[in-house]
Amino acid sequence: MLAYVVRRLWQTVPTLLGVVLLVFFLFTWVGGDPAYLLAGKISNPEQIDNIRRQLGIDQPIYVQLWIFIKQIVSGDFGVSWATNEQVSDIFLTRLGPSLTVLVPLLVVDTLLAIAAAMLVAYLRGSLTDRMVMIGCTVGQSISILVYIIVFQYLLAYRLGWFPVQGWGNSFAENLFTFSLLPIIVGVIVSLAPDTRLYRTFFLDEINQDYVRTARAKGMSETRVIWVHVMRNASIPIITNVMIQLPGLLVGAFLIERFFSIPGIGREVLLAVERSDFPVIKAVTVYVAIATMITNLLADLLYKAVDPRVQLK
Repeated sequence: MLAYVVRRLWQTVPTLLGVVLLVFFLFTWVGGDPAYLLAGKISNPEQIDNIRRQLGIDQPIYVQLWIFIKQIVSGDFGVSWATNEQVSDIFLTRLGPSLTVLVPLLVVDTLLAIAAAMLVAYLRGSLTDRMVMIGCTVGQSISILVYIIVFQYLLAYRLGWFPVQGWGNSFAENLFTFSLLPIIVGVIVSLAPDTRLYRTFFLDEINQDYVRTARAKGMSETRVIWVHVMRNASIPIITNVMIQLPGLLVGAFLIERFFSIPGIGREVLLAVERSDFPVIKAVTVYVAIATMITNLLADLLYKAVDPRVQLK
């Protein structure tokens, strides 16, 4: 297994290099001249040239690329053009609020979706199965903005069960007071598509020959679902969950914006609105690295769940 991990990590190097080149040339050729963006409407050629020297964009392309690579290796992407704050400090201070909301949201959504999918797969073809699928289809058809507005109005404003917006300094207060309503909204939005997806995974396994053999041996349907179907359906479920993990680094844009959560998602939106290239480039690179790492972790989890999986 160690040899496989080392080989996979080595294979990420060309992938990461491709991401770095793509990000660099996109921001260099498409993003416009940063000097004009920073100088504003009222500027003169001397100011523009001074800004270019400070940013290093007056250097040849290969020198600018080397500077960008050194930023990635050191983790120092400079300062935000909008707030003059270190980009690394922005991530350190904003990542906590995002994870406070998104980690419980992902855990609760995954557990509920698996439970609901197993139930409707067990009752496949019944009225309960049809009603749950209809509910999931309706739930998927409603925009997250509708959920946010309705839940804020009913549960927060009218009933007063939750604060409408805000964030505090205590982790416990943030988790059990300010995060509860955003988590509820996020779970309701994610539950419908995940339930439909996981139900498909379970039904694919239920129709396999080994399941019919287990039933022919007299094994109960409950044991078939939990012992055989669940284990084999967990492979695509792990894939779906691991795909979502890199998204934790960029937060939940709309939820953070509407609930005034000072997380990464809201910061990324502000960076896009302000053309804050250092923040955007850092987010892009971090997400790319996180995606490659989670892909490796997913492969290792496959082996842990199903020993028949060969790591080659």
